[in-house]
Amino acid sequence: MKSVPVWIWYTALRILLFAVPLAILLLAGVNPWVSTLLAALFGFSASLLFLRRQRESMSSELYAARHRETPVVREDDEAEDAALDASELAAEKPAAE
Repeated sequence: MKSVPVWIWYTALRILLFAVPLAILLLAGVNPWVSTLLAALFGFSASLLFLRRQRESMSSELYAARHRETPVVREDDEAEDAALDASELAAEKPAAE
């Protein structure tokens, strides 16, 4: 079975850190605007304190994806490059004659 990507775990945990306090505050009868603001502050603070490992893992994966050693080459990229090269050669031939 394939493991769940880190960014999905991180996003789900961040949503939970916001949604749970929001639900509790709304059930307690606090004004919705105040509840939302307090839940956002709690979610932000808690994610900074408790999700450091997930955040670092996600950032290292993003860095690795962004700085690959060899670029990913797809079949259609090669076909497009070949078509462009052929059209450039065809454009140069009449000008040279």
